[in-house]
Amino acid sequence: MADDKLRLALVQMHVDAGHPDLNFARLEQRLEEAAQGPVKPDLVMLPEMWNTGYALEQIGRIADRNGERTKKLLSAFSAKHGIQVIGGSIAEGRADGVYNTIFAFGADGELAADYSKIHLFRLMDEEKHLQPGGKIGRMTVAGAEAALMICYDIRFPELARRLALDGAKALFVPAQWPHPRLHHWRTLLTARAIENQMYVIACNRVGESGGTAFFGHSLVIDPWGEIVAEAGEDETILRAEIDLSQVEAVRAKIPVFEDRRPSLY
Repeated sequence: MADDKLRLALVQMHVDAGHPDLNFARLEQRLEEAAQGPVKPDLVMLPEMWNTGYALEQIGRIADRNGERTKKLLSAFSAKHGIQVIGGSIAEGRADGVYNTIFAFGADGELAADYSKIHLFRLMDEEKHLQPGGKIGRMTVAGAEAALMICYDIRFPELARRLALDGAKALFVPAQWPHPRLHHWRTLLTARAIENQMYVIACNRVGESGGTAFFGHSLVIDPWGEIVAEAGEDETILRAEIDLSQVEAVRAKIPVFEDRRPSLY
């Protein structure tokens, strides 16, 4: 990787709800496709809950116990190819319940960060079957501070602002965001990029599950709110290159953080 440029590959894929073995097999194939692309990526990203989908009625039985299967696969892939991985999120079974968890790995195959979704989405009954995380998501990408959120989290601007104030230059958002809320998806992600003057990289799933259709449209948005890359509604590997040095340039041009008056709000 040269300078502050970061080559991305977002794995926009279908998820078979309730069938982890099918999803692991599909993901292994997609990961190899991402690594073998025309330009080797520095970082690969996956969508939300790719191991089980939203098969919540059986989630306790099929969740990945302590994420062991997921961690083994993603660690081996990272070490083999020298690629950083933000592993979307999975249903992770723990002693006290099931969490919607991201595991991220460095290019050396070592676990670099984990984050469990803190805002549970009532419209999909998450709060009835999942436990909320208890910490915010931070990690380092290409030597820069970065942040992790999951799907519904993007509706909470105070969380994104907190992460930006802590120094995040890029926000990574795995999701299972469905029709008909495409306008919300694109608008909220763009707003988080503009107001926090940082990159937003969001990987959504595609396909249908339980009568719900998921539209894809994975996005890479720059600190000005301009779309760098956007996928369609089919399975694909969305590739893009970003320049993290842009973040400081934008923040210097419009000094939003310096002009804040938090004592009044």
